[in-house]
Amino acid sequence: MLRRTFIASAVAAVWVVAMPALAGVTAEEAATLKTTLTPFGAEKAGNKAGTIPAWDGGLTKAPAGYKSGAPRQDPFADEKPILQISAKNFDQHKDKLSDGVQELLKKYPDTNRVDVYPTHRTAAAPQWVYDNTLQNATRAKATQNGNNIEGAYGGIPFPIPKTGAEAMWNHLLRWRGESAESAFRIWIGNSDGSRTMAVEAKDDHQFPYYQKGGSADKFSGNYWMFRQVQTNPPFKAGESLLIHDPVDQVGEGRKAWQYLAGQRRVRRAPTVAFDTPDFVASGQGYFDEVFMFLGSLERYEWKLVGKKEIYVPYNNNRFALAKTEEVFAGRHLSPDKLRWELHRVWVVEATVAPGKRHVVPKRRFYLDEDSWAVLLADGYDASGKLWRTQHSVPIVAPDIPALVTQTWATFNLQAGTWMVNNLYNDLPNQYKVVAPRPEAYFSPDALAGSGVR
Repeated sequence: MLRRTFIASAVAAVWVVAMPALAGVTAEEAATLKTTLTPFGAEKAGNKAGTIPAWDGGLTKAPAGYKSGAPRQDPFADEKPILQISAKNFDQHKDKLSDGVQELLKKYPDTNRVDVYPTHRTAAAPQWVYDNTLQNATRAKATQNGNNIEGAYGGIPFPIPKTGAEAMWNHLLRWRGESAESAFRIWIGNSDGSRTMAVEAKDDHQFPYYQKGGSADKFSGNYWMFRQVQTNPPFKAGESLLIHDPVDQVGEGRKAWQYLAGQRRVRRAPTVAFDTPDFVASGQGYFDEVFMFLGSLERYEWKLVGKKEIYVPYNNNRFALAKTEEVFAGRHLSPDKLRWELHRVWVVEATVAPGKRHVVPKRRFYLDEDSWAVLLADGYDASGKLWRTQHSVPIVAPDIPALVTQTWATFNLQAGTWMVNNLYNDLPNQYKVVAPRPEAYFSPDALAGSGVR
């Protein structure tokens, strides 16, 4: 018995040593968030070439008469591309293109290109979010080998990240408002160039982590609460999904429920996570590819590679204003509607952690320095070959204010299929900011009570 106790104690000691808490930055480092860095930790100055301007506070004033939920105007509607990159000239610009963007240019040389516009650093947030971010810089810490966080609330948790896990937490807890709703469609692209609408649905998002007036002491632990109801096609109408995501990913973990209209009951859905095919999107993506990356970090080891200047989709309000038919071009989104800009991004690489498994064993993420949203992502197979690539379609929402990155496209490069998710075009309620709902609205009982058939 004594020997067993000694062994257990030794194992526990090794576990503690192997999984230290990663503390916040020093007060001196945090002070740079008021000088050389933006309140979210980006470099405030522009680049030496003058192709990336200084951050001047972002875009924070909505046009006169704007009503929440309406399509947001394009603040740069009169601008023209300053550079066009295609399969013919992309070798000259490879240093500023991700692997996935390069592959899409090579794979579809006749129809695809990257139209680069002048860079505008429009990302912004309310002052109270900046104030919380400053506090988080010194009080927030990552625990359980980076899989959990403590001491963070109401702002970016790690504005001066030291690890890849911290940077990814910044993405998961990026600012998108306190509560929002939206109608959207998912379209599946086939290898022959045809496409099919997989689903039309309505999403409700609530971010308890960002409830104004709250505090780290009172925070319940769920940073995201999500409720979805599908409305089309008819055979899917009424199916619903409910998700609670906590900052304690290892101990508590995601809680998910599904309402099946045919069974008229709510059931737990523990497989709605990681590399389970996303059944809402007809299995064309994985659940942790939603919104570029979503859910627990625990399947990977995360490396913070550093910063890089690359071309990324940005300020795509014109795209969101277009008709659905106008945003497609065969096997990819229309280059006539997509806007790309040169921005600084953090590069984070993920490799499967020892003892874990994932169908995408290596991934690379490109996070916007101004908003912390993942804008591009690449996935590699077991042989190291590029397999999957994703790009977000960010819009600027000065009414929040925020850079909103809800729409994204996922490409299976080897199969030649693709999917665009959360497409708002031709629909009302384009990420409408709403008053926070009671937490009971995001309960399994409420989901069951809303069943329509």
